[in-house]
Amino acid sequence: MSAKVFRNADDALDGLLFDGMTLAAGGFGLCGIPETLIDGIHAAGVRRLTVISNNAGVDDFGLGLLLREGRIAKMIASYVGENKEFERQYLAGDLEVEFNPQGTLAERMRAGGAGIPAFFTRTGAGTLIAEGKELRDFGGETYLMETGLVADVAIVKAWKGDRFGNLVYRKSARNFNPMVATCGRVTIAEVEELVEEGALEPDAIHTPGIFVQRVIAATRNERRIERRTVRSQEA
Repeated sequence: MSAKVFRNADDALDGLLFDGMTLAAGGFGLCGIPETLIDGIHAAGVRRLTVISNNAGVDDFGLGLLLREGRIAKMIASYVGENKEFERQYLAGDLEVEFNPQGTLAERMRAGGAGIPAFFTRTGAGTLIAEGKELRDFGGETYLMETGLVADVAIVKAWKGDRFGNLVYRKSARNFNPMVATCGRVTIAEVEELVEEGALEPDAIHTPGIFVQRVIAATRNERRIERRTVRSQEA
């Protein structure tokens, strides 16, 4: 048993959580979210969180559980639909929101994980996104400066992982997880299948274990569909 493998979410989170901390969470909507670790954070009662994530889940699942109880003070996010409580808190002034274009959010996390303090991008130039940010001209085009993001703790969900923290994601569940895994001072991965050393093909590994400090076997692996659209069968 590796020192990186913990028995459960409570053990993996022990000593890492505190009020006012910054948490980065992988996932996109309901796909590839670390629900076992979110449940552990919810049970720990930590408050005033700044959360870096594409969105905040839905009202009764994922990060929506923390949002519903007022545990999140600020969201650094991109997509905020499908969550009525998010909308209510934002419009009431109870939740601070830092909106990011989706690609910018991904790059901010990647930059933070790579030790890059800031970068320039054309995305958002000439819009409200650019307000208060440094602007520069490159090749006759206006670029705005975005800063890298680093979290106190990052939590991710993988399909398979070994005891060294090497991770493989499955299809669209990969989404933001690889970038999130790099930007935490401590990164915890929950995996659907915990495999033995050497079981993962090296070329198939998406997140090298150097980025991951703690690993648990997920105990909650729901396959929720965010929105189902069907059409009537033709006569």
